[in-house]
Amino acid sequence: MDNSEQSVRIQTSFLNGIEKRFLIYLAGKQPRWMTSDILTIIGFIGAVVIAAGYMLSNLDINYIWLSSLGFVINWYGDSLDGTLARTRNQQRPVYGFYIDHTVDAINEFIMFAGAGLSAFIDIRIALLLLIVYLLLTLNVSVNAHLKGEFKLTYAKLGPTEFRIIAIILNTLLIYIGVLRNCMNYICLAILFILSTIYIVTIIKDSKYYAKKDPLPNHEDK
Repeated sequence: MDNSEQSVRIQTSFLNGIEKRFLIYLAGKQPRWMTSDILTIIGFIGAVVIAAGYMLSNLDINYIWLSSLGFVINWYGDSLDGTLARTRNQQRPVYGFYIDHTVDAINEFIMFAGAGLSAFIDIRIALLLLIVYLLLTLNVSVNAHLKGEFKLTYAKLGPTEFRIIAIILNTLLIYIGVLRNCMNYICLAILFILSTIYIVTIIKDSKYYAKKDPLPNHEDK
């Protein structure tokens, strides 16, 4: 059996408690025709809207509002698809694991690439951020199989918190003109933080697996 079916979801972000209750409430309000697959598509549409807003901001800074709307749409679809399946007792662990992570990777590429094609973030920095974010995501998937833990947060920050941070930065970009010239430095700072989190996580996980899977103690012959 695939270990993804047995993985324990670990969610310790700041907003986890409130978000979980709200998602369960929203799941109960969904019409019968709404499915997890449709919600996944909505999440994908949100990613496209995010990218479009960033790229259109080259024409008018107010298109950044469109990107912020995209983050809300992406959150709605991406966060609610699994909750809806669990609420209706329609889980498909293997299929859901594959589709969720595949679409997430596509969404992340679209969002980061879109940000890199705006006038405020260098495409090289945006792609470096994408790489580190994907490395963190890959680590989550590896641990889901090897450790049986599906850890969704790092340093009390999960996908929802990152979306909120992005919306806050978007809003500041619109109203604080000088900030537009500083976005590359802000993104480099975020890149440093994410890289540090990744390195610390790798060291911690390596020590865990080294204890769990020690070298064989062969007796001298």
